[in-house]
Amino acid sequence: MAAPLAQASAGSPLSLLAPGGLWLLALLGPLVLLYILKIKRGRRRVPSTWLWAAAQRDLMARAPFRRLIAQLPLVLQALALALLALALARPASRGRALTGDHVAIILDASASMSAAARSPSGEATTRIELGKQLARDLLSGLTPGSDALVLEAGRDARLVAALDRDLVRLRAAIDTVAARDVEGDLGAAVALAADRLRQLGGARRIVVITDGNLARPDALRGVSLPLEVITVGAPVDNAAIVRVDVRSGSGPAGGADDPRAEAREEVQAFLVVANLGAQPRDLYVTMRQDNASDVLSSRRVLVKPGERLPVVLTFRPSPGDYRKGLLFELSPRDAMPVDDVAYGRVPAGDKLPVFLASGGGGEAGPGPGGPGQPGLVAPGGPAGTTSSSGSPWLARALASDPMTSVTAGSLADLLGAPALDPDTFVVIDGACPPDVPGGDLLIVNPPPGRCFGTVVGPALERPTLTSWDTADPRLRFLTLDGVHLRAASSLEPEAATRALIRAQEGTVATDISTASRTGTLLGFDVGESDWPLKASFVLFVRNLLEQARAHRAHGVTGPARTGEALRVSVPATARDLEAIGPAGERLEVAQRAGLAVIAETPRAGFYRVSWQGPQAGSVLVPANLTSVAESDLTPRPLVAEGGGEVAVSSAEGQPDAHTEWTWLLALAALAFVVFDVWYFTRVPRRLQGHDSPAG
Repeated sequence: MAAPLAQASAGSPLSLLAPGGLWLLALLGPLVLLYILKIKRGRRRVPSTWLWAAAQRDLMARAPFRRLIAQLPLVLQALALALLALALARPASRGRALTGDHVAIILDASASMSAAARSPSGEATTRIELGKQLARDLLSGLTPGSDALVLEAGRDARLVAALDRDLVRLRAAIDTVAARDVEGDLGAAVALAADRLRQLGGARRIVVITDGNLARPDALRGVSLPLEVITVGAPVDNAAIVRVDVRSGSGPAGGADDPRAEAREEVQAFLVVANLGAQPRDLYVTMRQDNASDVLSSRRVLVKPGERLPVVLTFRPSPGDYRKGLLFELSPRDAMPVDDVAYGRVPAGDKLPVFLASGGGGEAGPGPGGPGQPGLVAPGGPAGTTSSSGSPWLARALASDPMTSVTAGSLADLLGAPALDPDTFVVIDGACPPDVPGGDLLIVNPPPGRCFGTVVGPALERPTLTSWDTADPRLRFLTLDGVHLRAASSLEPEAATRALIRAQEGTVATDISTASRTGTLLGFDVGESDWPLKASFVLFVRNLLEQARAHRAHGVTGPARTGEALRVSVPATARDLEAIGPAGERLEVAQRAGLAVIAETPRAGFYRVSWQGPQAGSVLVPANLTSVAESDLTPRPLVAEGGGEVAVSSAEGQPDAHTEWTWLLALAALAFVVFDVWYFTRVPRRLQGHDSPAG
């Protein structure tokens, strides 16, 4: 075990002096000498020498010096000189010493550091502010010639200040540190600090300032350098929303009291409220729209200590509510406000829009706008006829799902649609255009050539299906045994892993997914096979619809958790992307293969991504903390083992901070100088009789 890094001196605080400034005290000798040397006087003729007896005796003396007389100017000047010398010596009193030639100070900036705390004087503050003040105190205790670097430990390590001896710059860097709404990872910061210090000579050590509520308690294992952990903040009870999921469902139109009424769309929010304290909590859980004060739904719950209670809130949306933000709040608030609020988004309707496009140029059935316009497909069959024999079977399978809204039209209708929903599931039969709007994609029986990275080759006569990728979600719960194809195109995917269905003669179905959408390519006309007559065909279409529905509900690829990169699907033609954070700040956003990527989401809240182009639009994405590890503010043991020496202590046991007195002594010296100047330049007070006019 290493000796504690911050040590208190015995008795009174230790006074520190830098000897370089004490050389000014040598000027006291010349100052006194000026006051005892005889003054060389000039000769003057006077009427009488009676008034100059003292001066005459001084002239008659042979010694070059006269007796030192205590005079006020001498005292003032001597005191000013002594105080100035002490000020240049930088005297200080301190109760802690930071040993080491090179020191790395790591500040935990995870979400738990935003919890409320009390300063030593009893003032309300936060754990991160206590940690920053402790870091400043440690910097003041650096020994002469030592340097330090400062790191911030959020989800990733960030270098706040490189190795420096300038305490002003280091303190300014510490002032910029703020707690983030993320799970912390001290391991990355400790590894970065060790890597920076390992290249240097001399004594090296690492200081970690944290509240001890680590999401990864084993982050301090395997440290090769001397390490000290100083904890701040006292344990407090906390309740938090640790999970949120918003879905579109259906409920009775007449409410729960009338289950026989016709079902109606409703938004269902599933929350998990955790009580991470030792006392039961009586809480209100409310749901409201972003930028609105009206409560959509509310529940009062009693959560027992250690319990994780599921809570369901519902409301019936109007079409104008789709894709708007939802706020879920716990009240009354507690010591950690960031986990008392969660964010969600109203799903974009309960029915998935589907566009079935024919590439053969056939006319679609009459739609709502009249002949020649795209038409809605009823569950009983296709809206119209097409030149491809597979379209009627596809239309029937798509329309068999009651939670879809299918529109049939030509390829020109699809590509020219001005307001196509970006989450539309697009099915193209007999064509493969390069830029397809909408969301997930299914291409059936494309012409020869390149199609989204897959080369469509020559026709295969009566291919025999041999295998299919059962691990792929699109082919789960189904079998292709007994399916016969009359003809199919040979497909050459970009990689062997993209093959979905294989025949003895070659691949007949491939994965053409991109980063922003899931794509499937069938190299045969389903109407030229007996697959539509089997249940596996309906299951295959249903799997595709479920995937598209899930992508539509989230609008992002991957979980929207704070601290992680946020990936939002955007059209391939999108340009001039702009991202706005929860506080209205502009964020850097990159566009890669149909994705808008925000590298970091440090705050919980709503992130809005907008873009320009033929399919201009925007999307609102919620990001949440939802971390039990960060919300648990009760003390947990730190696992600190490894090759180096480790010491764990509390900030409450640390002695008082280092205090410099340079500025105070300099002000006192200046005051003496000003008083001395005033004393010499003052006007002597006249006698009262001389001040009055002669009468």
